[in-house]
Amino acid sequence: MRTSVNPEEIEHFAKDSSQWWDESGPFAILHRLNPLRLRYIRDQIGQHFDRDVTNLNPLTGLKILDVGCGGGLICEPMARMGASVTGIDADTNAIAIAHEHSQKTGMSIEYQATTAEDIQAKTIPNGGFDVVLAIEIVEHVADLEGFVKSCAALCRPGGLLIFSTLNRTTKSYILGIIAAENILRWVPRGTHDWKKFIRPSEMSREIRNAGCTAKDIKGYVFNPLSGEFHLSDKDMSVNYFITAEK
Repeated sequence: MRTSVNPEEIEHFAKDSSQWWDESGPFAILHRLNPLRLRYIRDQIGQHFDRDVTNLNPLTGLKILDVGCGGGLICEPMARMGASVTGIDADTNAIAIAHEHSQKTGMSIEYQATTAEDIQAKTIPNGGFDVVLAIEIVEHVADLEGFVKSCAALCRPGGLLIFSTLNRTTKSYILGIIAAENILRWVPRGTHDWKKFIRPSEMSREIRNAGCTAKDIKGYVFNPLSGEFHLSDKDMSVNYFITAEK
């Protein structure tokens, strides 16, 4: 079976796995991004499944899979919103940290040290999840086509897939590599390979080839004046979300 796992990528992240929940550590930028990421994910799910996102538990009854969940930064808030959450990651260290943290916070989340391909082969006939998330991971996989198809296979018909990644542009090289890694040190040096960044048109093509339909795309942009990230309907030149329906 083809695998989307890149051992060098796993090794790179595994060395920092113990610090997933350190808001000033190597994953600090993800903590800063999390409010925007969660808001986008929640709103897309709410719109698709006709849920009132102002309710305390708007995701109750939905089964969500977070592929490449890391230490569980997205899994735990999804569970707090009422979803039944499964988080998977090929980094066994990250899964151990995620499990430990969920126990401390009283969250009931199923974590597995596995891949999208393996869980698909073992447990999921015709897709088993209402929502499949692949957030900040597709630029790290070894086989993009296979990875997207595995994510689609894990989603039930009528379900939702949400991806986020980096666009392959001159601007993303300057901001995502030179600035973020080498000047601002938002992420450890060597975290990204610009050649593996994915244009929205390329991501849309892979989604279509996996039998799904892209239904929303938004950029997210850093505002240096406020120090915050915000969604953009027009600027996808660096980071973007793309949501698809199966």
